[in-house]
Amino acid sequence: MEWLSGLGAAAVFAAACNLDTVILAMGWAVRGVRPGRTQRLVIAGLTTLITWLSLALGAQAAAAGVVAALGGLVLVGMGLWCVLDWLRSAGGAGAVPNPRGSGLWEWVALAAALAVNNAGMGVAAGVSGVHPGWAAGANLVCTLAALPLGRAVGDSLAGRLLGRFALPLSGGLLVVLGAWELLTHR
Repeated sequence: MEWLSGLGAAAVFAAACNLDTVILAMGWAVRGVRPGRTQRLVIAGLTTLITWLSLALGAQAAAAGVVAALGGLVLVGMGLWCVLDWLRSAGGAGAVPNPRGSGLWEWVALAAALAVNNAGMGVAAGVSGVHPGWAAGANLVCTLAALPLGRAVGDSLAGRLLGRFALPLSGGLLVVLGAWELLTHR
């Protein structure tokens, strides 16, 4: 049963990390940008690598004596910060990065920018006990699914409305994950 809890935590973590990917793909759909297979693999591969590294770093910190509850508290704090940031901006959506060409380095830079978001959450999740391998695998699957999902949703009116609520939804998922880690790692 413990593996099911670990897999659930990894899935919630990956979902929280990839809401920005869905929003990005929605913005591209509105602008007519359609990343190809190579671009999608670059985004998924690089974000997953950086996510795994941050999770492993957090897991090492936990092994070195950092209390797992601290990671859960950091996740809750990050989630609340996302919600408060959204409330402060009155729900306004930020600009969507748009690669100007199809050069590989533009997509690598974009993937690195997406991965920065995952890195902070990854360290906190690793400290709190989220398994780096499972979470990285879930991130890879979620990223590969988020890009076409965002494109499909972005092509619809509902997508433009849902995009406004990505930040508080991501924050809520982080609060849930942090609370879950606090409750299960007593």
